[in-house]
Amino acid sequence: MKPPLSAALFLLCLASAAMADSGPSSSPLKARQVCSACHGKDGNSASDQFPRIAGQRAAYVASALRAYRAGLRNDPTMRAQAEHLSDQEIVDLAAYYGAQTGLATRRSAWCGG
Repeated sequence: MKPPLSAALFLLCLASAAMADSGPSSSPLKARQVCSACHGKDGNSASDQFPRIAGQRAAYVASALRAYRAGLRNDPTMRAQAEHLSDQEIVDLAAYYGAQTGLATRRSAWCGG
């Protein structure tokens, strides 16, 4: 029996969190690799469980990451990811995801999509 997709994605995020626990990331590329485990390589998540961050305003992404890092936004997985990011890595990540093209959001069946 295959585990549900949500369980597999959760385990992938936990593995990414464990990588983040090894200390500060050394580059924006390494930080993007950690983000991509849940949010997709370019910020267009393949799952409705993780928000699309591609095309989000850079100021919003930076603000959200700082809030996760400070514990002002309550999400244990995101806190684990953000707590090791430097101010420069946050700026770099925000700029990268802000420059990506966000794909159209998926619509669930109950919305007529």
